[in-house]
Amino acid sequence: MDTYVCTICGHVYNPEKGEPAQGILAGIDFVNLPPDWQCPVCGAGKDEFEKK
Repeated sequence: MDTYVCTICGHVYNPEKGEPAQGILAGIDFVNLPPDWQCPVCGAGKDEFEKK
């Protein structure tokens, strides 16, 4: 699974950690996040993330 970085604020989505504060468990690949998922830091949409 790949990590993705927000091009707005630099937050890294790591599927090995997930986003527990948002209810996203570890092991969920970025492409499988809900379409309306947003960066927990700046609120950017998935389209603002790039594969690291």
